[in-house]
Amino acid sequence: MSTDPVAANIHAWDGRVADHLVAYGAEAFADDPTALRAETEVQLLAPHLPGGSLEGLDVVHLQCHIGVDTISLARRGARAVGTDLSGEAVAAARALAARAGTSDVTFVRCRNEDAPDVLGREFDVVLTSVGVLAWLSDLDSWARAVARLLRPGGVFLVYDAHPMLYALEYERDDGQLVLGKPYFARETPVEISDGLTYAAPARADVTYEWPHHLAEVLTAVLQAGLRIEAFGEHRTMPWAALPGMDRTERGFALPPGSPECPLMFSLVARR
Repeated sequence: MSTDPVAANIHAWDGRVADHLVAYGAEAFADDPTALRAETEVQLLAPHLPGGSLEGLDVVHLQCHIGVDTISLARRGARAVGTDLSGEAVAAARALAARAGTSDVTFVRCRNEDAPDVLGREFDVVLTSVGVLAWLSDLDSWARAVARLLRPGGVFLVYDAHPMLYALEYERDDGQLVLGKPYFARETPVEISDGLTYAAPARADVTYEWPHHLAEVLTAVLQAGLRIEAFGEHRTMPWAALPGMDRTERGFALPPGSPECPLMFSLVARR
């Protein structure tokens, strides 16, 4: 492959920042000190935190994009750090934090695997969520970095699209769930040239994604020395990934009568 897939992905995410600031209502979010995001992530973490709260904890949010979730963690009392590969996303996140007047949050541009050395400290909580693993070519280095970032006893959460969802033919509009894309991990990424993005109009970008099946995710976390405390598969998700999905109080779901399919998964582990 002559094209560097990571460089192509960074270029694509740099170009999506302006659209996503609008789609996420980022400025209105920053201007409202009571606005909070990442509610599902906080609910998943709560049973594993002292007092069920992020108050006073050091938290690093990997692949934070434009930072609205990271700022939400700080608004819940955490000392938060967000990291991302996209320089444009990190710049936007810093601007949003300044606009919001959020003091206990910082943003750093770096790769996941470089974060332990770049940040040079350990955290009570590491989290990453919603559309993150497909952008990673190597889950083993990712999981090792997470383990290095955690203090002894620290908690890790990943909340992401279920690998089964990525294997579906998402262009279908006949209500059928059909496997048409790779489910199991592969070294060669899948080229995505349709320009679709979940929160903005289609663009001309070409991006690259790596499939990761559940066993690969679980094995990477375990081999990094973390102990899995909770694992869940979920019937709702934060965006309408498939045609005809219904909006519910808990997120988007397949319509009644559809074949059953997990849409998201969550994993909580501890060092």
